[in-house]
Amino acid sequence: MRAIVCDGVGEANVMRMATVEIPAPASTGAPQVLIHVKAAGINRPDLLQRAGLYAPPADASPLLGLEVAGEIIQINGATDWAIGDAVCALTHGGGYAEYVWADARHCLPIPTGWTMAQAASVPETLFTVWLNVFDRAHLGRDGAETLLVHAGASGIGVAAIQMAKALGNRVIVTLRQMSKAQVCQDLGADEVIELNDDWAQTVLDKTAGKGVNVILDMLGTATAAGDMKALAHGGRLAWIAFLTGSKVEIKVHEVMGKQAQLTGAFLRPQSVNVKAKIAQDIRTHILPHLNSGAIQPAVDKVFDMTDVVQAHEYMASNQHTGKLVLSWE
Repeated sequence: MRAIVCDGVGEANVMRMATVEIPAPASTGAPQVLIHVKAAGINRPDLLQRAGLYAPPADASPLLGLEVAGEIIQINGATDWAIGDAVCALTHGGGYAEYVWADARHCLPIPTGWTMAQAASVPETLFTVWLNVFDRAHLGRDGAETLLVHAGASGIGVAAIQMAKALGNRVIVTLRQMSKAQVCQDLGADEVIELNDDWAQTVLDKTAGKGVNVILDMLGTATAAGDMKALAHGGRLAWIAFLTGSKVEIKVHEVMGKQAQLTGAFLRPQSVNVKAKIAQDIRTHILPHLNSGAIQPAVDKVFDMTDVVQAHEYMASNQHTGKLVLSWE
């Protein structure tokens, strides 16, 4: 099969198209499906892995690519999926290829009316947001709450906005580039705030001094102190990345005074069973909103798989809003 391989680690030009063997299914004991890939989503961990800044799990595919959409052409084990079914799936690497094996339980139906490229843009973001915002930070556990999303125009950001709104919550986002504000508002953000020196006070002003119930933070160092100021009593702070650095200074008495909970998790190291549970929760709570159109695909640009170098360079430039996708079609 054709696949994107990396000649060592470094800049985007270490990637090239090559012919490699179709991999064998994983030996986890869970049912596996072989997907003829039509499109693959691009995610920030792909860039970090390519650059040598992120080591994939030992049992992961050495190929890049954490999410795909395509057609099932082979099945290994017992599953309700059938050969010929169109699916989008979370993959354990290997998505930048013509074929990839995926845990059958980590697959989702293609949302109604969505293209393969659009469908390939959602598994990684849906799983990540569900794990951190809903499973761990329990957004909406006591009825409608307020979610603050940093980097609201990112792939994770646009998914978090729509998922939280679909489930009846208020959403505030921060942006460095306010030129992307309208897109966030169109997707459902109630407030868009510039990430400047006063952003945390602005959040308090927008919430009548109460603060927000949950914060989804992928920035780290730049926002940690402000997060504690903007968090409501009993609030939950969920870290999913540290794009501005991982060292933060937080005053313990602030955490105790607000009875705050600090959490965070990487999606990729989660067990296959945890990911299967997330997929089932998405089917139950989010898929109906995908099918109804309440949650829309947010794809900035689709690149041909042969243009993977340009696609990575485009993501690194931070020009995009939403997701970037590679396509074989």
